[in-house]
Parts: sequence; C-alpha cells; structure tokens
Amino acid sequence: MTDDRATATLAGGCFWCLEAPFQELAGVHGVTSGYCGGDVPDPTYEAVCSGSTGHAEAIQVEYDPTVVSYEDLLEVFFALHDPTTEDRQGPDVGSQYRSAVFYHHEEQRATAEATIDRLADDYDDPIVTEVQPLETFYPAEDYHQDYYANNPQRAYCQVQIRPKLQKLREKFAARVASE
Repeated sequence: MTDDRATATLAGGCFWCLEAPFQELAGVHGVTSGYCGGDVPDPTYEAVCSGSTGHAEAIQVEYDPTVVSYEDLLEVFFALHDPTTEDRQGPDVGSQYRSAVFYHHEEQRATAEATIDRLADDYDDPIVTEVQPLETFYPAEDYHQDYYANNPQRAYCQVQIRPKLQKLREKFAARVASE
C-alpha cells in the first residue's frame, strides 16, 4: 500500500484566512495553523505577533496529490491573498504576515518558482512571495486550530475569512469537496 499523502506549507497573512478555505478543497486531509521561517524555538502566538521571532503565520496542508496537485494548491494560495504586498495582508501588518512558500523538497521549490513566474503578468506589482526551504513548522496553540469553524460569527471571520471562502467556492468550484 502506498502513502498518497503529501505536505505543503504556505504563509499568506493570517493563518485563519488560509486555513478555512484550504479545509474545503477536495483531496485535503488536514490543515494545521502554525509558525515557520523564524529563529526562536517553540514560539508562542504573542511572541510571533510581536514580530521579534522572525516567524510567519502559516498553514501546513496534508493532501492527496492524486486528487489535488501541489500546483493546484499554489493556484488557490495565490488567488486568496495579495502576493505583491510585503509584510502585509489586509489589516494585518508585520513580517509575520508575509507571503511565503516553504518548500519540503526541490520539486516543490521548482513548482513554486514556476508558478510565480507564470502568474507574474497577472499582477500590476511584482510578486514578493518568498520561496524558502521549510526548516521547522510549529503548530499554533489549540485555540487557533479550526478557527473559522469554531468562531464563524466573530467580526474578523465575517469580514476577512468569509469573502475568501466565497471566492474559493466561485473561482475554484470544481476543486471544492462535496459535503
């Protein structure tokens, strides 16, 4: 029996804003919110938010590449955030909200770079998404996991996450898992 699971690690602003849409994709087995790209072991949310750890808020996506490709995941990722703003996504400002692809192996690196090159003409400004090797991913505290599902009526969820879910369901309807 083969293991049909792979992992992608992506940072595009607040991890809650990526977690909920990626959970709806067909072929995605799980999404974990967390931190990576910094230099402090076992960071806390408060430390990451201070901007002093170097970490980005990120999601780690466990998926079946026979159902959804890494390139498909990147297409969704780039559509759901602004990859042309440095250290900012909407109301969230700081290096912890940067756009980054943390690759697990060289094939992911090459795919990420090729996707950025292919999408570059779709934007008025240059894509500033970092592409760097994943060193360590630290899962965020429990209260950050499944945030939208657990807090759908919160103002942040209504204003920031709900439009991303709507965009996913409209633009990528064929990739959304049926319930």
